[in-house]
Amino acid sequence: MTLLANILIDGIAYGMVLFIISVGLSITLGLMRFVNLAHGAFAMTGGYLAAWLVGAQGWPFALGALVAVVLTGLLGVLLEALVLRRLYQRSELQQVLFTIGLTFLFVATANLLAGPEVQLIPLPGWLKTPVDLGIRTLPAQRLLVIAAGLAVLALSALVLGRSRFGIWLRATVDNTGAAAALGIPVKWVYALTFGVGAALAGLGGILGAELMPLEPYYPIKYLVLVLVVVAVGGMGSITGSAVAALALGTIETASKYLASDWGSLFFFLSMALFLAWRPQGLLVARRA
Repeated sequence: MTLLANILIDGIAYGMVLFIISVGLSITLGLMRFVNLAHGAFAMTGGYLAAWLVGAQGWPFALGALVAVVLTGLLGVLLEALVLRRLYQRSELQQVLFTIGLTFLFVATANLLAGPEVQLIPLPGWLKTPVDLGIRTLPAQRLLVIAAGLAVLALSALVLGRSRFGIWLRATVDNTGAAAALGIPVKWVYALTFGVGAALAGLGGILGAELMPLEPYYPIKYLVLVLVVVAVGGMGSITGSAVAALALGTIETASKYLASDWGSLFFFLSMALFLAWRPQGLLVARRA
């Protein structure tokens, strides 16, 4: 019973980190139809900024994390406005090549500025406090990760499904010219969407620093995991990405507890089975 509880709790926490990081990529791939393979670089940026602000500058954790998330989002807006929007009408291959090159630029910059060492984000005492759940005692930080993932899921679904901005985004993607003719600020819609996706990736990088260590090759090392979550969940499906992240995170956690010598074999085997069963995504309806 204790082993099962450990697997479920750690798997849910790990899955929530994957979801928070991948939700922005799901939107850019599924709704904006832009192949952004530099998405993991924003997660690394948020984590590195938080490590610098909280560790080196002595800022309180909550303030440092908030500022790091905002700065990462602003970086996403800036890159979209100055560079990436020029690639929207280009081929997928050109988008892939450019964003992979951008990823290596982030890697080189992180290595130059902070060195090859793993960056640590000091946690305040209230996040280190053990919480007794009856079946297991765990630090409050794990509960914060789970709560943040649920909040991101609820807010993302609300904004995309029920807000005016969500309507603007869907209209812009479906017919950019008609949306602009109706007075929708198309450029700002794309820039804000990209910025929010980058900010969420930065939040995931901060909250998941314990499970996914921050080092210069972070965006390359974890890119495949994020892409798998988006593919299995279905591009553009927020709920699908959440379900895929939780399922795959729990499976990989169970494999580490029960068969650590097999590495991530069960993670990728599960991916193959999910995609063979639902190639369009877990919660995406089949097209005729």
